Amino acid sequence: MDVYTFIWFIMGNPRINNSIRTQIEHNENILSIASVWETAVKHSISKLNFNVSFAEFVEQQIVITGIPLMPIAIKHILIVSQLPLHHRDSFDRMLIAKAIVESIPIVSADTIFDTYLIQRLW
Repeated sequence: MDVYTFIWFIMGNPRINNSIRTQIEHNENILSIASVWETAVKHSISKLNFNVSFAEFVEQQIVITGIPLMPIAIKHILIVSQLPLHHRDSFDRMLIAKAIVESIPIVSADTIFDTYLIQRLW
């Protein structure tokens, strides 16, 4: 799932409707370490703020959600280098590469993912 889907999910944002919430809660989901990295960047520039330190936030959410983290591997990076430039967001491009390599869908409201040969859920 992309970073906003994850943040909206854990914060109870109404953008995550009951259908999507149920899908996230009852299916196998993976959170890319790239999304955690993006969250750290957004936190460091005050675009996201939590009631605890970023380290505590990450540790808590890993336990609370039970969503496993997927590391970034060289095979993912190699695919990033081959992607067309439909989209310039480096974090999203990594998610797209992971979806391609691992044959997994991305949970996101962002339609830009539809310009790539991946499955987007939402």
